[in-house]
Amino acid sequence: MDLREIRQLIKLVESANIGELEVEEKGKKIRITKQNKPNGETMMPLNAGSHGYIPPLSVPGINSLADPTQAVLPKVEENQGTAPAPAANVKEIRSPMVGTFYRSPSPDAAPYVDIGQFIKPGQTLCIIEAMKLMNELESEFEGKIIKILVENGQPVEYNHPLFLIET
Repeated sequence: MDLREIRQLIKLVESANIGELEVEEKGKKIRITKQNKPNGETMMPLNAGSHGYIPPLSVPGINSLADPTQAVLPKVEENQGTAPAPAANVKEIRSPMVGTFYRSPSPDAAPYVDIGQFIKPGQTLCIIEAMKLMNELESEFEGKIIKILVENGQPVEYNHPLFLIET
């Protein structure tokens, strides 16, 4: 895959309603990830496990990489999780990325937080592991944890509800 083809793939990801594209050709892989737009609109990563598999270099509607604007990609719905709509004084903390949810820094350590515990802004709530990087998720507000919506070691999608906090 040459630089021209990579640039075309980047243009494809930028113009389509996807957050991530992974392509494999001749034993070489490339992953392109799009960040959130500044106006608050979010993009959903394309994961083979939850949204179907697109074979390498075989995107529906594209016969070649010559014109990425001809793409007809499947619409990817945002994962709303399994939590009901929270009450006015209850806030949801959602996953900022796709990864694996961990309640503690190591398997034998105590969890960062438990149900009924009061938290403060900046306090670490959990770790989301993404591509072998451990990302600590910190609280943005204070309150009491009333529910932990994810099991330790469970994979989570972008925007997946993790905690309910009573403020």
